[in-house]
Amino acid sequence: MATNLALDDNLIMEAKRIGKHKTKREAVTRALEEYIQHHKQLEILDVFGKIEIDADYDHRVHRKR
Repeated sequence: MATNLALDDNLIMEAKRIGKHKTKREAVTRALEEYIQHHKQLEILDVFGKIEIDADYDHRVHRKR
């Protein structure tokens, strides 16, 4: 999908330099991937402390040989 965006050239150039990307597209794609990954990780924090842990659970019992 072709998209035209007005992006800050300084940010793009810095992202290209830091990430050693050859093109603007590579830099923006990687930035979006990292942004999405970061926010998914933050979602995990929302359930922290809300899941009950069974201290007596033995995962080895359920392994198949």
